[in-house]
Amino acid sequence: MKLIWKFNLVLLAIFLAGFVIIGTVSYLVLQSNARAEILDNASVMMESALSSRSYTNSQIKPLLETQLKYTFLPQSVPAYAATEQFNDLRKKYPDYSYKEATLNPTNPRDRATDWEADVVNQFRNDANKTELIGERETPTGRSLYLARPITIKDPACLTCHTTAAQAPKTMVELYGQSNGFGWKLNETIGAQIVSVPSALPIQRANRTFRVFMLMLAAVFAITFLLLNVMMHTIVIKRVKHLSKLADDVSLGQKESAEFTSKSKDEIGVLTQALSRMNKSLVQAIKMLEE
Repeated sequence: MKLIWKFNLVLLAIFLAGFVIIGTVSYLVLQSNARAEILDNASVMMESALSSRSYTNSQIKPLLETQLKYTFLPQSVPAYAATEQFNDLRKKYPDYSYKEATLNPTNPRDRATDWEADVVNQFRNDANKTELIGERETPTGRSLYLARPITIKDPACLTCHTTAAQAPKTMVELYGQSNGFGWKLNETIGAQIVSVPSALPIQRANRTFRVFMLMLAAVFAITFLLLNVMMHTIVIKRVKHLSKLADDVSLGQKESAEFTSKSKDEIGVLTQALSRMNKSLVQAIKMLEE
């Protein structure tokens, strides 16, 4: 096998190994970054919901205390305010959602679905779990969800949720006596769940990966071509020339063979050595002929 083919086979093996390793690492990094971006979006949404709850509880509810004696206003409930805020957001971003999924809610729209109930029960079964992250398939594609438990830590909350008899009459008149009662202090009754679509960040990561791999392949191809040109010019061509001169010497054309090189590299040194050997051979033959 010719030297150039051996060189190319080794070079191709190195390039393919590097291509696979770099491709695998870059893909994993891009996918990890995409997931981190999705999770960051979910965290921002969750904090936004908490801010809405806090604002409603500290600034809106006190202003409505007098009206609440005569009419129950859902707008005074922090959970209702946070949900309404995100319902308005969904008009522009329908794939994003926020829900305070509850096993036994006062407002029927907050009742947990099957998969949401599973999330709530995970918090109920492990009191030390403060956050849950997962993925699930939705009709619009894969979605990442971030969930945090809703635990009754303030005894004031039980005023509305212990029994229908103790709850404000205006609230019972609005929602009835069947739902949202029997809650207990330190009980996890639901979970705040934010859902964020995964498709767009993943698509961006895949597109970036494809562009990166194409550029990497182009760099490898150009490098492969340049190395071949250099190999041919610096090594192969000069070695072929030396081989031809050596053939001439072997055929008796010793004096016509000109081993000349101005290069100081290894092939130049070899050329000079062959030149000295050829001159010595010519002189030795002349001495024998005399």
